Amino acid sequence: MSNIKEHPSAGTPGGLALKRTLTTPLLYFFILGDVLGAGVYVLVGQVTADAGGAVWVPLLAALLLALLTAASYAELATKYPRAGGASHYATRAFGPFVGFVAGFCMLAAGIVSVAALARGFGGDYLSVFVTLPVGLVAVLFLAGLALVNARGIKESTRANVVATVVEVGGLLVVVALGAWLLLRGDGDPGRLVQLGTPEKGAAAAVLSGSVLAYYSFVGFETSVNVAEETRDPRRSYPRALFGALVTAGAVYVLVGVAASAAVPTGRLAESSGPLLEVVKEAGGVPTWLFGAVALVAVANGALLTGIMSSRLAYGMARDGLLPSVLTKVLPGRRTPWAAIAVTTALAALLALTGDVATLASSLVLLLLVVFLVVNAAVLVLRRDPGEAGHFRVPTVLPVLGAASCVLLATQVEAGVWLRGLLVLAVGTVLAAVAAVRRGRNAEGDSTPSEKTGVGVRD
Repeated sequence: MSNIKEHPSAGTPGGLALKRTLTTPLLYFFILGDVLGAGVYVLVGQVTADAGGAVWVPLLAALLLALLTAASYAELATKYPRAGGASHYATRAFGPFVGFVAGFCMLAAGIVSVAALARGFGGDYLSVFVTLPVGLVAVLFLAGLALVNARGIKESTRANVVATVVEVGGLLVVVALGAWLLLRGDGDPGRLVQLGTPEKGAAAAVLSGSVLAYYSFVGFETSVNVAEETRDPRRSYPRALFGALVTAGAVYVLVGVAASAAVPTGRLAESSGPLLEVVKEAGGVPTWLFGAVALVAVANGALLTGIMSSRLAYGMARDGLLPSVLTKVLPGRRTPWAAIAVTTALAALLALTGDVATLASSLVLLLLVVFLVVNAAVLVLRRDPGEAGHFRVPTVLPVLGAASCVLLATQVEAGVWLRGLLVLAVGTVLAAVAAVRRGRNAEGDSTPSEKTGVGVRD
């Protein structure tokens, strides 16, 4: 096993390890910015439609369920502090076939997420400025993101902190306005205990609402890819991960409370820009200003996810796991234009054929498959010592994490399951093709004696 120090042979094919530069605070902001993204700006209304006025209950339940799987990631990221995430862990535990399927599900989830955010961008937040068909806006929005993506994005910790501050600032404005409404007697705190809908009882409402709310917390998966660049991942990663998730959870619950107390449940459930309804109800803050903040948050989330998806597709194609055409790059910019074009086209197709709630549920279903594999991988890899002194969780947590994935999956609608099974079928076929290619390459690389068995010693 490798130790936690950088070796000349570790890391990139050229023999240079990635530089360890991230401190605990910087890693905390990275994870917080990833988790505290644009989903809550769009999905609070959809969760309200499922759960009723007590929207904070499924938000809190989703946080607790996410913490179970996050504990598994904390162990694996400190045990194997390398880029690759779920695909890397699945490959170590179950082999390259399962690792490919996990990576493919992550790629599909990224494309679905971009599609959901594109529809969110074209909803009520944009209508503050102009009213246009959501489908048209989604397609134009995705085309614009693709052009920016192809031009090249130079990311930095400072830019991530700025984006996080903008997103948190918008959410804290909602919390403050909700409190102001209650103080002046215009809100209705009684709605905060109204759990369930005429169609669903309290327990079913919490579970179905949690599936959508789960979308708001799953950004932590990306953070495992920077464990290799963290100065002391054994100490820093668990602290930053759990700290960021608890911070995001507290903000989300406060936002849910503020929105539900300030705006009638029916109106909140029907809005594609639910937090804007709080601003309208409270007054004092120009709706165009908050609309602009929300659009920036949604666009930033979609852009970052689009960059991740296109680079993941490019990387899988470069490794021979996807068609080689996806490895084509622009001569000057050196950006993967083919992967950008294909992932953008798929996102546009999904944006035109599904609503935000369906797309979010599809994303969660794909990630539940990935998280189930990760929780199982923790248990399988217990026989491997990994890095000395790595973070270790009680065995019951990955077991509960796997069970939570199964539980949430049972709440996904049949239509969403159909989409998800189609993606899994495609991933399985591609994984089988990749396995055949690996077998042929291994056979072609072997020596004549290896092929015949002559002269080969045990």
